Amino acid sequence: MPREYRTIQEVAGPLMLVKSVENVKYDELGEIELANGETRRCKVLEINGSNALVQLYEASTGINLSNSKVRFLGHSLELGVSGDMLGRVFNGMGKTIDNGPEILPEERRDINGLPMNPAARAYPSEFIQTGVSAIDGLNTLVRGQKLPIFSASGLPHANLAAQIARQAKVIGSDEPFAVVFAAMGITFEESNFFIQSFRETGAIDRTVLFINLANDPAVERISTPRMALTAAEYLAFEKDMHVLVILTDITNYADALREISAARKEVPGRRGYPGYMYTDLAQMYERAGRQRGKKGSITMIPILSMPEDDITHPIPDLTGYITEGQIILSRELYRKGLTPPIDVLPSLSRLKDKGIGKGKTREDHAATMNQLFAAYSRGKDAKELMVILGEAALSETDLIYAKFADEFEMKYINQGNFTDRTIEETLEIGWDLLRILPRSELKRINDQMLDRYYEK
Repeated sequence: MPREYRTIQEVAGPLMLVKSVENVKYDELGEIELANGETRRCKVLEINGSNALVQLYEASTGINLSNSKVRFLGHSLELGVSGDMLGRVFNGMGKTIDNGPEILPEERRDINGLPMNPAARAYPSEFIQTGVSAIDGLNTLVRGQKLPIFSASGLPHANLAAQIARQAKVIGSDEPFAVVFAAMGITFEESNFFIQSFRETGAIDRTVLFINLANDPAVERISTPRMALTAAEYLAFEKDMHVLVILTDITNYADALREISAARKEVPGRRGYPGYMYTDLAQMYERAGRQRGKKGSITMIPILSMPEDDITHPIPDLTGYITEGQIILSRELYRKGLTPPIDVLPSLSRLKDKGIGKGKTREDHAATMNQLFAAYSRGKDAKELMVILGEAALSETDLIYAKFADEFEMKYINQGNFTDRTIEETLEIGWDLLRILPRSELKRINDQMLDRYYEK
């Protein structure tokens, strides 16, 4: 039976102090009942002797200290999970917000799940086709991988996130595939964009959406990604589905973490973020992966906007340490009008070589990928030289490379938000571009492959 207390001492913003409590635990869920019978939820932030500091999930207006009572429920926040979650939209607390019927849960799970045990992990090795050439061809996503997208304010990461969620599939298999999409601290307009985008293309039928708006409380923002991962773990490891989890925007999540840390008067770390932010992000990211003996898998794409375009900022910095690579969006390419503006040279997928090649994508994938990287890098250098020295100072070969760099950006990277390319189409575009260069320049591809593909 939950214990009731009428000992609310003070309320300050979203925080409330309750005195003389017994056996209350950190992170425990509570309910505040107002004099008029209305209830609001809260969670325990700190226990000091018999005093509990709680944070409200809703506004604190209208709470009368003497007439309100607090019940502690003996468990932390839980999500009722079921196969019926697919096609539904929830808020950051796991309540349905799409005017549909309530979900009848098959079980209730604590949202603070555990990171996957490293010994139980299976190595990621299967290719996931996102339909985006710059990712599939050059920075391949593999099932069970954590591959973040580093963006910046004003860049179209929301469009790219929606595109990947709509298009992602495991080719050559009819295994059930689902997308769990969690948006934190976004505007109503963005939320509408995601929901409409999924509904129009029918992708909503295999998608579970968790939406936390910018005007929702910070403490709800902390629970949103955990709700999403709890749903993903259930679909992956109980229902044997392959789940792609997209979290946007991790920067809003980290800012909420900082806000709550400041409310608890903790000593701040780098740039005011709490010192435990690395552990907090790692606990979240490490819930993705593949487990031995289980058919399902969780692949994760966290999206974060780098404050002031600074890749050394704590949020991208720590995310880069924990995850297996990064896809970087470039302001320069965005200004040129390229969509999606993925900067392929500093982008990296550490597991790309595990998911490509014969039987997975195609035998020529690795060689063409290396050749395209090398040629694009040299072409960019040639273009910089051209700016400084003028076109006349460049050799004939350098001019060909400069032309290659322009064509590569226009044809390979630039594909719009509604073009879904198969891996074969991506590889063919790569070969079309490599034919701009003389055969003698293609030193990273063996002769048999050149005979077969280059001479087509």
